[in-house]
Amino acid sequence: MQLNHARWLPGILTAVVLSVLPALVFAVEEGVHAPDFSLPYVEQPDKSVQLGDLRGKLVYVDFWASWCLPCLRSLPQINTLYQKYRDQGFEVVAITIDDPIEDAQDFMDDLEVPLSYHVVADQTADIMDAYGVVGMPTSFLIDRQGVVRKVHKGFREGDTDLLEQTLLGMLAE
Repeated sequence: MQLNHARWLPGILTAVVLSVLPALVFAVEEGVHAPDFSLPYVEQPDKSVQLGDLRGKLVYVDFWASWCLPCLRSLPQINTLYQKYRDQGFEVVAITIDDPIEDAQDFMDDLEVPLSYHVVADQTADIMDAYGVVGMPTSFLIDRQGVVRKVHKGFREGDTDLLEQTLLGMLAE
């Protein structure tokens, strides 16, 4: 018996497109206000950070997961930038989507240098969905008025230098 690929292939392609389409249509883009959120800290789940409370600062929101190899490289590099510019009003909120949360805790324990910025958990992935994130890491650089100025997907060597250039320009505004 021979399968007729021409019959079922369009249905599969349609299903794939429809499953990705909501994230593409509703993805947060440069120039729009960043959706507000309040999320618990990974290490102190009884405490939380709210994006709106950081208004007036430049905020780098970074979605990551413990299984993300580029995240292992990017998180420490972002930590270096945070330490360099935090006194000038730069904040970082790293949002993990790990569930169980112990995966994120183990990941953080394995880092050579502890992260000194906000590390919070989005175990329901509601905030990830609100931002339209479809891959890890994905980051959003938000200005003092809460407007997304830069969206970046993935992480490659040199990305931190590009972020720093953009950040310096925004700090000078």
